[in-house]
Amino acid sequence: MKIGVDGGGTKTELILLDDKGVVLTHHVAPGCNPNVSGPDAARQTLHDALSILLAKLPATIPASPITRTLLCMAGAPAFWREVASGLQSHGRVDTFDDSVPVLELATAGAPGIALHGGTGSFVAARAPDGALHYAGGLGWRFGDPGSGYDLGRRTISRALLELQGWHLPTRLTTLLRDHTGLSDSRAITRFFYQHAEPNRQIAALAPAVLRLAAEGDPAAHQVLVESCTDILSLSEAVLTKLFAGWHLDHIPAGVSGPVLSHPAALAAMRGRSSLTLRPLPESPIEGVRRMLTRL
Repeated sequence: MKIGVDGGGTKTELILLDDKGVVLTHHVAPGCNPNVSGPDAARQTLHDALSILLAKLPATIPASPITRTLLCMAGAPAFWREVASGLQSHGRVDTFDDSVPVLELATAGAPGIALHGGTGSFVAARAPDGALHYAGGLGWRFGDPGSGYDLGRRTISRALLELQGWHLPTRLTTLLRDHTGLSDSRAITRFFYQHAEPNRQIAALAPAVLRLAAEGDPAAHQVLVESCTDILSLSEAVLTKLFAGWHLDHIPAGVSGPVLSHPAALAAMRGRSSLTLRPLPESPIEGVRRMLTRL
């Protein structure tokens, strides 16, 4: 049997496979990014989740030794290597960044690139020599273009200026008022600065912004275009360095995550890039499963 784990800041997803790559059992636990929850909590979350996963094995399926465990985890690679070294009875344990399963879905082990935009964002690439590369993923405090955080941050910034009277009011102002239950710009500013989880509150605006953009709202569409343009610029900088001499439209390019895979975001990016962007409907844990079977 083999175990695959996709550990992010929002959730930790685990699968148990048989020797043919069939999923025997599945478990979803809270997020385990040590940069968000702290190293002790992240370690405990993983250990508890592994125990629950194995306990879920149906009684009709005989247990067999775990020969391999694949940890694809967000945050602090050195921390996860240390955690992996302490796992007992889990066979060979390998650690990868959480971007690698998305890249697996996009290129199936071939050279190419993946753009992911969910709560956060990143760009992952496999160069022609097979080397893996990672760009972005700096977290909500520092940008993460193409992410829920970034859409929310740009929306709040625009709407606050509207409330101050420097821009004409748009539906973004109404959205922000409804989200916070407040109407004054200073009160709304305090709401986010004093909230215990401002990152989650900011990112929670993204679905409504995407809906407004899809409906043709000009302000929401502009926010989306600006955010998508920034992650496209990052991805093309990566490709220029790694794929010198290649035509961009010849490089496999996958797009994943609820933000970048949204039809409005895909339309905005396709109109501004030479890449042939292919949405990836599968979740990252499917990329982990494919990695386990391919490796």
